[in-house]
Amino acid sequence: MPTRRNALTAKPPHASPPNSPAGIPRIYPDLRKGIPMTETATPLWEVFIRARNGLSHKHAGSIHATDAELALQAARDVYTRRGEGQSVWVVRSSDIIASDPVDKDMMFEPTASKIYRHPTFYEIPEDVGNM
Repeated sequence: MPTRRNALTAKPPHASPPNSPAGIPRIYPDLRKGIPMTETATPLWEVFIRARNGLSHKHAGSIHATDAELALQAARDVYTRRGEGQSVWVVRSSDIIASDPVDKDMMFEPTASKIYRHPTFYEIPEDVGNM
């Protein structure tokens, strides 16, 4: 009479082959050998969402997509599932240029001497709302 195997001792269907490092499934042979994937990576896109009119767009996260249209659709599906957005922007991460924090003094010091550019002395009426 055949014996039943205990469910706790049975090997899962994705168990490693006999001569592979433990824990690496056989469906990823390139990872086992340390060989990088040969496929080209899909571009990374940054997603910005505006919650309602009058507010600014805020960074919501990142997604991978092959083109701008698919990036916009994926951003809509992932980040606005509950209808919380009025507007969605997607920007290819490689197109974003940022200042270096080391250059902080050179970039922002000239504005300190031009107080007329700082709206600290303006009174904003309550009717304006989100500003």
